[in-house]
Amino acid sequence: MAESPILALRGINKSFGAVQVLHNVDFNVFPGEVMALVGDNGAGKSTLVKGVGGIHPTDSGQVLFDGQVIEIHGPHDAAAHGIEIVYQDLALCDNLDIVQNMFLGREIRKRWTHNLDEGAMERRARDTLISLSVRTVKSVRQVVSSLSGGQRQTVAIAKAVLWNNKVVLLDEPTAALGVAQTRQVLDLVRRLADNGLGVVLISHNMNDVMEVADRITTLFLGRVAAE
Repeated sequence: MAESPILALRGINKSFGAVQVLHNVDFNVFPGEVMALVGDNGAGKSTLVKGVGGIHPTDSGQVLFDGQVIEIHGPHDAAAHGIEIVYQDLALCDNLDIVQNMFLGREIRKRWTHNLDEGAMERRARDTLISLSVRTVKSVRQVVSSLSGGQRQTVAIAKAVLWNNKVVLLDEPTAALGVAQTRQVLDLVRRLADNGLGVVLISHNMNDVMEVADRITTLFLGRVAAE
C-alpha cells in the first residue's frame, strides 16, 4: 500500500435542512486497496459518496486528491480529477450497446469529418474489458438489455475505468446478483485494486466485504464508528 492516500476526506459535514447527516467524517482511500464502507441504512454512506461525486456538495470539510485540496461542485469536477462512481442503478441505457454505453457523452470522433469513430471506440471498449480479464461478454456490440445482471455490472465498472480514473466507488455492486455473477463481480473488484486503483466498496453483504476488502470503515449515524 502507498504511504499517502489517493483520496482523503477531512472533517466532512453535511446537513439537509435541520437534519445533520454527516458529522466530521474522515475517510482515506489508498491506491491498490479495496476500502469497504459499511453501516446500517441511514448511516450516511450514500450521502458521503454523493458528496465525493458532487451530487450533494458538502457543507464543510476538505477533499484531498493525491495530496492536493480539490473543489468538487458537480460530477464533472469529480470525473476531471479521476473519481468515478458506479451507482446501484448502474445508469446504463438498455437500448444502446456496450460501446455506446461506455462512450455515452464522450464519443470519439474522426479528426476531419467529425463523424463517430466507431472502430476506435470498439477497440478501446474491447481492450478495457480484456485488461480487466472480462470474458463473459461475447461482443461489445451486444445491446445492454440482452445482458445478465452480472454482465451489466461488469460493463458499468469497465465504463468507470475506461478513462484512466484513479478512484472508483461501487455502490452495492453485488445486490440482487446470483452466486456465479457475484463471484464474477468480486473478482473484478479485486482486479481493479491489483491494477493500482483505489476502490471503495459500499455493501451490506459482510461475506463480500470480508472476502475482498483490505480495510473497512464503519459509519454509524453519520459518524465514523470504526476503521
